[in-house]
This record gives sequence, structure tokens and C-alpha cells, in this order.
Amino acid sequence: MSQLHAYIRALRGPILVAGASGFVGANLFKTISAIRSDVYAAVRHEKNWRLAEVSDEQVIAVDLNDYSAVKNLINSVAPQTVFDCVAYGAYSFEEDATLIYQTNFQSIVNFVELLAQQPFAAFIHAGSSSEYGTNCAAPPEDSVCEPNSAYSVSKVAIGGYLRFMGKQRSFPCVNLRLYSVYGPLEDTSRLIPNLVRKALEGGLPPFVDPRTSRDFIHVEDVCAAFIMAAAKMHPGLYGENFNIGTGIKTTIAELAAVTRNEFNIEEEPKFGTMEGRNWDLAEWYSDPRRASEQLGWEATINLPEGLRSMAAWVVTLTDNQMVTGSKKNKNIRKRSVSAIIACYKDGQAIPVMHRRLTDTFVKLGIDYEIIFVNDGSPDDSAQVILEISEKDPRVIGITHSRNFGSQMAFRSGMELSTKDSVVLLDGDLQDPPELIESFYAEWEKGYDVVYGRRVKRDMPWYWGLMYKLFYRVFAMFSYVTIPLDAGDFSLMDSRVVGWLLNCPERDLFVRGLRAYVGFKQTGVDYVRPDRMFGVTTNSLFKNIDWAKKGIFSFSNAPLTMLTSAGILSLMLTTFIAVVVVVLRLLVPDIAPRGATTILLAILMFGSFNLFAIGLVGEYVAKIMAEVKGRPRLIRSALIRNGGSTDLLPDGKIFDRSR
Repeated sequence: MSQLHAYIRALRGPILVAGASGFVGANLFKTISAIRSDVYAAVRHEKNWRLAEVSDEQVIAVDLNDYSAVKNLINSVAPQTVFDCVAYGAYSFEEDATLIYQTNFQSIVNFVELLAQQPFAAFIHAGSSSEYGTNCAAPPEDSVCEPNSAYSVSKVAIGGYLRFMGKQRSFPCVNLRLYSVYGPLEDTSRLIPNLVRKALEGGLPPFVDPRTSRDFIHVEDVCAAFIMAAAKMHPGLYGENFNIGTGIKTTIAELAAVTRNEFNIEEEPKFGTMEGRNWDLAEWYSDPRRASEQLGWEATINLPEGLRSMAAWVVTLTDNQMVTGSKKNKNIRKRSVSAIIACYKDGQAIPVMHRRLTDTFVKLGIDYEIIFVNDGSPDDSAQVILEISEKDPRVIGITHSRNFGSQMAFRSGMELSTKDSVVLLDGDLQDPPELIESFYAEWEKGYDVVYGRRVKRDMPWYWGLMYKLFYRVFAMFSYVTIPLDAGDFSLMDSRVVGWLLNCPERDLFVRGLRAYVGFKQTGVDYVRPDRMFGVTTNSLFKNIDWAKKGIFSFSNAPLTMLTSAGILSLMLTTFIAVVVVVLRLLVPDIAPRGATTILLAILMFGSFNLFAIGLVGEYVAKIMAEVKGRPRLIRSALIRNGGSTDLLPDGKIFDRSR
């Protein structure tokens, strides 16, 4: 293991693992990230269960079938070592031939062509033993490939392309033809996880034809092959193919016998009771001699040892995790929600909010967490959150060192959220939690952002009129399309949240940023009720400040209007000056007398100048707030499971006993 760590340290960084949400990719990423901090996991949409504990800063959502997204990925990360574990079609239920060729060939061609335009160290591709097709009995790497499925055709094609890039264009790449990889984090619909699961229960699953053979290779050995190929990359390896397997032919009958012996199972295996895959063959095993000779790699984990390591992982899985841990059942799992509640003087409302949110999520039948952000509230909000978290482990509390405003409270919660989406709510119960059910339904239809649209407010008519006027003026001035009458109450997909958190400004206006980042958005109408407890903390001056925040953050119109007024004033002044000069020359006595006209003109232009300076000052004040670079917010404590933990600036626990 120490030798492998040395190889990991030798890799040129930054390091990118593409397809890191998959079985091999996740294991490879975790192996490297245990030693290196400059490694990034590229996933298609969002980190899944395999990467649940991985920091968001190390996960990059990118669709490798999107050329522009790939180009942006390379420009932003500038990877020097890439492990490509992206694949589609390896499972029998992945049958879309167009997507197979797009994912396994064209997207990788685009990826490699972009990487080849800059200095680069190593590209290691996860190929497949399926490339050999029917020529599968221990074929050496230069054997003829006889593909027998769309998947194997696509893998042969990309293998040929990488050989061309390596041999003809000196691109540092290697294609690893992987055999039957198994191990922790494997798709739970596959043979080995189900075999071990049944074995732990004292039985055996159905088997295919006992003569069908595989070359079972443990994922730890596969990760070692990837790392060694990259660390030992040199021109002699460019474009080469390597078989990554044990070289041992294991029939299904032999696998059953090993399992019975390791787990002391008396039940006799029932062969032929399970339908085999179309490409299953009786003679399917590797010739790994070239990998041993040129990479110094050999498999070290035998099948009994590998089955025991699988048992240690499988035993930790619940029945639900066995179902949802497969791409085959990806539509069964309902996506999860983080509710983020900004609280200020809402101590009485917090228990009611918790109950109503919990009822809503239970009704939806989804996984969830509830994050209460105590934004420097002077009441007992922190204590109320503490008591609720003691009874409900899904509740998390964040305490700010002072009041930073609701917008920063939302950001604070979003930075710590771990679910597939977030819902933002004010703590005063004016955002009805029951509406989340409608938000969720729209999200399931494919919308990335679902916001609440206030069709009516329970407040005096003049306040309602002012709010409606603000949204319309804001929409008219803004350089992005702003939904009318839509506040912060909304559901946002985690991908949207990620982009929103990438926006660096400190003077936040969340509903404006939500419109700015774009994606597919829709609104749900609702009537906004009055506060259930206490009185509103808003006032005329606070609402004016809100209006200024929105307009000055998302509109250049005031400056454009000043420029236009200045040009018109200059033109008018020039015209009047010319007229006065002409009149003075032609009719000397016609010029106006007295100070009144001059005084009015001075007052008018002086007032206009003061107004203009004030507008420019608002923009300058926003610039000052940004360039000073002060912390956006300060978390003083984190509340969880009935305990409050004081935090240091880096987020670590503050030890008062020091």
C-alpha cells in the first residue's frame, strides 16, 4: 500500500476523475483523495450515494456529452492527469445505442482533442474486455476484436482512437481493458453484491449456466492499475492497451462453490434459473502478462478475500439501499430536499414550522433535512432549535454571531445543505410549508427552479400596491428577466444552488441571483398570509433599502438615465448659450435681467447634480462592500442532536478547554 501511495504522490496535478459517481470512478477518486487534495470528481448531474460524504468543493457537475461544458471544465480545472471512467451500456438495461456511441466514443473524442491543446501528463481510459467480443479466451492485447454488442463496438472504436492519438500524435494515453470488476460501491443489481447478500442470509441467489465464466478482478486492484499506468506514463506506453484481470477463469459453478465454502452455506446452487446476458460466454478471461511486464502491475486480491471484503460492505446496506443503489432502479428513489429557514425573532414560530415541514415531507415520502438559521435573533430561537434537534436528528441549527440579514441566512444554510434540492422559507410562517408539495411536483416534471408567486397578500392595500409596484419597476430596470411578485420562497435543484453559491457578491439579493443563473424555472401561485406571531420587522425604510438592493444589484438603468440626462442637459445648455449670445449681439436689451432666472437655474442643476452624485454613490458603496472582502457571514455555532458546537473561522470545532 505504501508503494501505491508513492505512485499517487507522483501523479501530476490537478487530477480529474471523470465518471466519479460510478462504481470504479468513485473507488478511484476516494483512493486518490485520501492522499491528494488536488483531485476532483466530475459527475454528470450531482454527487450520488457513492460520493455522499465528499466535500462539494471537490465535486464538479458536468455533462461530458456537452462540448461547451467540457471546454469550460478544462479551462477552469486545467487537469494534468485524467482518469476517464465514463461509460454507458455496460449494464444489460442500458440499451440506447445512440447514447452508447455518444457517451463512449464522441464525447471522449471531444474531451481528448481539447486536452491535447495544452500541456498534459496522462489520460487513462477505462476500456472493457467486451472489446474482444467473441474472441475472449485469454486474448493478448494485439488480438483481433470481434465485437458482439453496441457497447463493445463503441469501446473498440474509442480504443482505436486512443491508439491513434498515442502513436501518431504523441498524446499520453492508455486504454485499460477491464474484466469483471467487483467490490465495495458496486451497483447493487450486479451478481456479486446479490450473491454476498444472499450468502449473509444463509442462502444463494439464482444462477445462470454454470459453464459461463468470468475473470473476477477486485476494484482495489483495478484502482492500482489506473494509478500505476498514470504514474509510469512515458512515450513507449502512449496509445497502448492493457488487459486488467487476474488471468484466472472462474466459472459460475466455481464461484458458487467458493461462496458456499467462505460463508458455510449448505444450500445447493440452482443453475440455469436466471437468464444470462446476451454476451455471456463460456471462455471469458484475461491474459494480463503485458500489464505485468510494462506496468509492473498484478492482481493481489484473490476471490475468497474479495468476497469477504464485499461482505463487510454489503452488511452495512439496508434493504432500501440495496434497491436504490442500482442505476436500474434510479427512478424508484425519490429526490431529497433541504428546507432552509431564516429565523429572526421567530422563537414562537419555529416549533410550528418544524411540525408543518415534517408533516409535508412525510406526506411526500422523501428524505429531507431541516436547517434553521438563527440570524442573531435576540429571543430564545437558539434554545428552541436546540430542543427540537434533540428530538429530531433531521434538524440542524446554525447560529450567526450577529444579524447578517435573511439573504446571508439563506446562503449559510445552502452552503451546509446535503440534499438534492433546497427550499428557502422565512421563519415567520408567511411562506406556507404545505406549498412545497406543489413545488416538488413541478420539480419532478423537470423544472430546476420553482418559486412561489404571491397573487395576494394579507396586508393593508397600500402596502400590497407598493410591493407590486416595486416588482414591476425592478423588472423594467433589470438586465435579467425577473418574475413578478416572486420572493425568496422557492425550491432550487442542487445544481442551481451550486451555481448560485459560485456568485461571489456580499450584498446578496437571492431572488435576483436566482433569475440570473437561469435554468428551467416556473412559478406556483399562492396567497401570502400575515405573520402568525409577533409583528413584522419590516418598515418603510427597510423596504426602500430592499428596493435599492435589488435595483442597484441587477440594473445599470440609473447610470444610463444619468448619462442620457447629462447629454440632453449639455445639448440644451449649448443651444440656450448660442441663443443668448445671438440675442445679445442682435438685440442687446432683450437679455433677461435680475437674479431670479439665474437662481432657479442654479438650484435646478445643483439638485440634479446632488441626485446624480447620490446614485453614483450607491454604486460606489456596493463596490466598497465587495472589494473590502470581509466574511459574508460568521457562524458562531452549529446545533445538532441536542448539542451546540462553537465553531472556529475554518469551520472546525472550538475547544474551550484549551
